[in-house]
Formats: sequence, structure tokens, C-alpha cells
Amino acid sequence: MGKVGFGLAVSCAAATCAIAAILVGKRVRSRRKWRRVVGVLKDLEEACETSVGRLKQVVDAMAVEMHAGLASEGGSKLKMLLTFVDKLPNGFVDDSDYRFSNLEGSERGKYYALDLGGTNFRVLRIQLGGKRSSILSCDVERQPIPQDLMTSTSEDLFDFIALSLKQFVEKEAQNSEFSPVKRRELGFTFSFPVKQTSVSSGILIKWTKGFAIEDMAAKDVSECLQHAFTRNGLDMRVAVLVNDTVGTLALGHYNDPDTVAAVIIGTGTNACYLERTDAIIKCQGLLTTSGGMVVNMEWGNFWSSHLPRTSYDGDLDSESPNPNDQGFEKMISGMYLGDIVRRVILRMSRESDIFGPVSSRLSMRFILSTPSMAEMHGDESPDLTEVARILKEELQIPDVPLKVRKLVVKVCDVVTRRAARLAAAGIVGILKKTGRDGSGGSTSGRGRGTDSKMRRTVVAIDGSLYTRYAMFKEYLHEGLCEILGEEVAQYVILKVTEDGSGIGAALLAASYSSHSASSSSSSSLSLSSSSVDSKRFL
Repeated sequence: MGKVGFGLAVSCAAATCAIAAILVGKRVRSRRKWRRVVGVLKDLEEACETSVGRLKQVVDAMAVEMHAGLASEGGSKLKMLLTFVDKLPNGFVDDSDYRFSNLEGSERGKYYALDLGGTNFRVLRIQLGGKRSSILSCDVERQPIPQDLMTSTSEDLFDFIALSLKQFVEKEAQNSEFSPVKRRELGFTFSFPVKQTSVSSGILIKWTKGFAIEDMAAKDVSECLQHAFTRNGLDMRVAVLVNDTVGTLALGHYNDPDTVAAVIIGTGTNACYLERTDAIIKCQGLLTTSGGMVVNMEWGNFWSSHLPRTSYDGDLDSESPNPNDQGFEKMISGMYLGDIVRRVILRMSRESDIFGPVSSRLSMRFILSTPSMAEMHGDESPDLTEVARILKEELQIPDVPLKVRKLVVKVCDVVTRRAARLAAAGIVGILKKTGRDGSGGSTSGRGRGTDSKMRRTVVAIDGSLYTRYAMFKEYLHEGLCEILGEEVAQYVILKVTEDGSGIGAALLAASYSSHSASSSSSSSLSLSSSSVDSKRFL
């Protein structure tokens, strides 16, 4: 019995050791897998690093590219498009410095806007009361565009829009005793690629967003709409043709005359700003009464070797419909941030089984939306229940351990922080170009002197990433303050300016109204060999 008992004891000990060895082996393998996943995160953090030094390099690169884009067509990735908007609405008559404004906020009457930028369009009417008065009223209607009209003819599309606008106007006549005798003025926001030829006209370059109307190629967009008005018996004039960024600047300037630029950071991103006419070298001799013009940067296409690009960005770009295009937009806008996070999670799941078997949905482009990513990033519950829900419902990754959920939140943080800080660098690039960054000069050649008094500078900003994503907004402001320094940053105000594509366009219609006293004196632009007095501007 003694030998048998001893043998059993030895066997039990051996079994225990074997089990312990298996458990230790599993623990070691688990730690190795975890280290690999943590390594993926560490590599991401290093590749997305946005130190102040690097951000200042991006600022300099943005300013230089702006200068190059103004110097010649095709001289930069930034298109720096002329908008022919040489005056902006101003709701303040006591402002002593309204050089770029129209007639001292004197617009009075009703003005209209048409916002066409996707599968829906909006019609809008505002009532202005003249001097020392804000917008008295605003009426808006939204309507979907039938699917068949998106691929039909230009006449069919614009007749549908004109008829809808006519019905909107007729409701006004039914509900009001006001009977206008003057021709109605319209601001047309057209958010498709256009080559602007005047403040109220432009040639369609190409359709996007599901539209494919072949007979619109090389046609004047405003002219097509104007003909539709005539066919449908609507007495209305297209006073301005703009994009949503220019409309945002107009609305911002109406509310605050210190507004010099506008930025939209939503599904896509773009910026525009006020530039001195003599700095637009590719159109030398361009004369404006104000001495300046709004320039549409199309900054989504900005690129620089200083941008912190990762392998995930490279893969996203190469798989996109427009590789090597819109590089800046693909790093900072809402269309792409969620997909960058998805690609990181996919890499982690391939490096380790901490997410379980690799979900097939992780290989589906854009399956993780940026709003869902923002929800995970903002999850403050102790167990990160929102993170677990989104991983399960959208990516079909169930039962994810808490520590892995925390890792996912960190990935969202890294991607968002990089995007927001790069957006901040882009904004400071505009300030540097216009001599408003506190550096004592500008790349356009007119120095201000290092002891020059800083001016209050407002940037109108809109877009869901900034207005609805709290962490993005926080990181953008953090980046702005770090780049500029607290002393200068206090003079730079980012002011949320929503619905520039509607109200802003209507305000521009008022500024360029054929009834405006200032319209005849400053709305026509001409090319001349003589120079303009740019010291009055900016």
C-alpha cells in the first residue's frame, strides 16, 4: 500500500505540475498576445504623434501652399478658387472697420436661398429689417429629390426645383398681406464641383453624391436654374452662386464683422477666407472696390510630408475612389475617422484573438461610422456598455473583455486627437497667411511688425464633427492654444455658425441684390493692369 500510495502521490503531483504548466503556458501566450495588441496601439500612437513642433511645420506648409495656389493655377494641391465675392453682409452699423462689408447692414426685405447639395434640397426665406436690425424671421422647407431625377435631364431636375420654390413663394403670398413689387433675389448654394465665372455663375465640373445628369456637362448652373424659373413663371433672380463654406463666412460676418475665415468640419471639410486682391497673383489686375475677395481653399486636398500619415491612412487612400486625392480630408473629416478606427481594430484582431474569431464585418469598409466611433469614445459608464453594444451590433464582436474595450476607446482617442489637432494647424495656417497668428508678418509679403497690436479674429466654424463631438472640439481648441500660445490664442475666437448654406446664402443674395445701393458700385469685378489699394483690406 505504501508503494501504491507513493505512486499515486507522484502521479497526482505530476498531473498537478502538468496542469500548472498548461495554465502558465496559456498565461504566457495570453500575455504575448496582449503585448502584440498593445504594440499595435503603441505604433499607432507614435505614427499619429502631433507634437507642437510638428503642428507648426504643418502650419508653415499650409501657408506656403496657400501662397503657391494663389500664384498660379495648378501650383499647389490647394486649388485656392476665386469666388468673386468681394463684399460680405454686415449686421453692425457702428463698426468702424467694415472695409469688406456691404452698405452698413442696410439690407431690408425678403430674400431667398436654395440649398442643393445631396438627395434633399432646402428652400429658405429670410426677412431683414434694415439698419440696427437682425434677421426678423426665417422660414425653411426641405424636400427630397426623386431618385429618377438624379439621372434624368437638367431641365427635369431644375423644373422640379423651380416648381417647388414657386409653391414655397405662393404660400408666402397666401399667408401674408405683404405683396412685393420688386423681383425676388436668391442665393444658390450648390455643393458640387464648379468652376466659378462670376459671383452668380459657374460651370459644373462633375456630379457627385449619386447625381449623373449627362447633359449638364460644361453648363452654367445658375443659367439652368434661371431658365427653369422662366419656364415655370417665377420672377426670381440668382444673385449669388456659392458653396456652404462661403455661406458660413457670410453669416459669420453678418453676426460679427471680425470674422475673416470659415471652416466646415463634418462629413467632409473645407475652408475659405478673406484675401487681399493683390495677393491673388494668378489674377493680377483684378479690381474690387473692397480691395479683397473670398477665396475658396478646397483645403481637403492639402498635403505635406509633415502630416503624420499611418499605414492605415495609406490603405484607406489606395482603396478609395480617389487615391492620392483629398489627403487632408481623409485624415480629419467625419467620412473617414470611423473607418480608420475599424482598420486598427482589424489589425489587432489579426495579431491576437482577444476579440475572438476575426469578424467578417471588420473587413467591410465604412461599416463603423464616425458617429458610432464618437459614442464609443465618449462612453463614461464604468463597464463601457456603449462600447460593448456597438462592437456587438455593428461589428459582430460579442463578449469583449473590459480591458479590450478600454483599448478600443484609446484607439478612438488617438485617431480623434490627431484629426482635431491637424484641423487646428490648418486654421492657424490661414491666420499665418493673413498675418493674424502673432508672428509679426504674413507669407503674402506685408509685415506687421512684431510689436503690432493683435487684432480680435473670428473664425466661423460649422460641421457635425465640431458641433456634436465634444472630444474633437476639445482637442482642436487644445491644439490651437498650443500652436499660438495663450497670449495670442485669446484673440482668436472660433464661433459656431450653423446654416451658412441657407441663411448665409440668403444674406449674400441681399448683399448682391439688384436693389442694393452698394450693388452697382462693388459687385462687378474687372481685370486691369493697375493695382488696388490693398492697405484698406485686412
